[in-house]
Amino acid sequence: MNKFLVILFHTYMSKLKSKSFIITTIISTIFILGITNIQSIIDMFDKEEEKIVAVYDEQNAAFPLIQQQLASTGDSLKAERVDTTEGIEEKIESGEYEGLLNVSFDEEGLPSGEYKASSITDNETITQLEQALQQIKVGIATSQLGLTQEQIATLYEPIQFDVIALQESAKSAEELNQARGLVYVLLFVIYFSVILYASMIATDVAVEKSSRVMEILISSASPIMHMFGKILGIALLSLTQLTFWIVVASISLRGNIEGMTGGMFEYFGVGDIAVSTIIFAVVFFLLGYFLYATFAAFLGSLVSRIEEIQQIILPMTLLIVAGFMIAMFGLNNPDNSFIQVTSFIPFFAPMIMFLRVGMLEVPIWEIGLSIGILIATIVLLAMFGAKVYRGGVLMYGKSSSLKDIKKALQLSKDR
Repeated sequence: MNKFLVILFHTYMSKLKSKSFIITTIISTIFILGITNIQSIIDMFDKEEEKIVAVYDEQNAAFPLIQQQLASTGDSLKAERVDTTEGIEEKIESGEYEGLLNVSFDEEGLPSGEYKASSITDNETITQLEQALQQIKVGIATSQLGLTQEQIATLYEPIQFDVIALQESAKSAEELNQARGLVYVLLFVIYFSVILYASMIATDVAVEKSSRVMEILISSASPIMHMFGKILGIALLSLTQLTFWIVVASISLRGNIEGMTGGMFEYFGVGDIAVSTIIFAVVFFLLGYFLYATFAAFLGSLVSRIEEIQQIILPMTLLIVAGFMIAMFGLNNPDNSFIQVTSFIPFFAPMIMFLRVGMLEVPIWEIGLSIGILIATIVLLAMFGAKVYRGGVLMYGKSSSLKDIKKALQLSKDR
C-alpha cells in the first residue's frame, strides 16, 4: 500500500509542478476570468466613435426617414445628407465619411440603395442601412395600399405562439433553453477534460518507457500498482485543477452576476444552476475519466516513443469525439431514440446520459442502469488493461498497431 501511495503522490506532485501544467492553468484561468467578466469587457470597448454615412437623396424623400430609423437604434451610426456625390469618394478615403448611400426611386415610388465604402467588411453598418431602407419601402408600399398605421402595426405584430408540455414534470420552454445552454458548457468541460487528462496518462507512461525509468519502477512495484497509481494520481491532479477553476469562476461570477441578465446569459442559465445538474456533471465526469484513463494507460504502455502516442490513442480520441458530436446533435432533440440508445453505450454515456439528465426528466432506473454499465465497463477494462499494461511496459521498439495488444498479453502470461 505504501508503494502505491508513493506512486500516486509522485505522479500528482510531478505533474502539479510541471511547467506545462502551470502554463495551462494560468492560460485557462485568464480565459475563465475573461468569460466571467465578458460584460465589463464589452462595455469597455463599446465606446465607439461616431460613424457618419453620407446620403445622396436627390428628392430628399428618404433621408429624414433614414435619420429617424438610425436614431431609433441608439447606435453610433449617423446619416448626413449631401447635395452632390462629387468629391465624396475622397472624403471616404480620408475617413471623414464611413461610406456613401445613394438613394433612388423607381416608377412606383419605391426606394432602392447603392452603398459605396472603402471596404465592405463592416457588415453591421451595411445591415443597418439596408434595414432602414427596407422599413421605408414597407411604409411607402403600405401607405399606397391605403393601410392605416394601426393596420400596419397589427400586420407586423409577432404572432403569439405558446409551447406547453403535457407532462407535469417536464421543463418549460424557458427552463429547457437554460438547461440546453448550461449542458452545452458542461459538455465542453467534460469533453476537453477527459481527452486532456487521459492523453496525459498515455504520454506519461510513454515518457517513462522511453527513458528506461519504467524498468526501475516495475522492479520495485507491480505494473498493476503502477498503472492505477498513475490513473488516481492524475485524477487527483484533474480535481485540483478543476476545483481551482471553479473557485476562480465562482468568485468572478459573484462580482458580475448582476450584469449577467438577459441575452446569452439568460440562455446559459447563469445564476440558476440546479444542484442535481452539478452533481451529475461531477459523477459522469469522474466515470468518463476513469473509463478513458484506463483505456489510455494500457494504450500508452504499448509504445516506447512519445512520437507514437497520438497514433496509438487515435481510437480512444475518435470515441470521445464521436460521443461529443452525438451529444451536440442531441442538444436540439434529447428525446430522440438514437440519443436514448447511445446514452447506454459506455464510451458515449458520460456525455450523452448527462445531456439527457440535464435537459429531461429521466427515470431513475435509466440513470442507474447507465451508471451501472459504465462502472462494469470500467472494471472489465481495468482487468483487461492491467494484463495488457503488465506486458506492454516491457515492450520496446517501434509500435506497429493495436495488434501489439496480443503480444503484450502474451508477455503478461509469461511473467
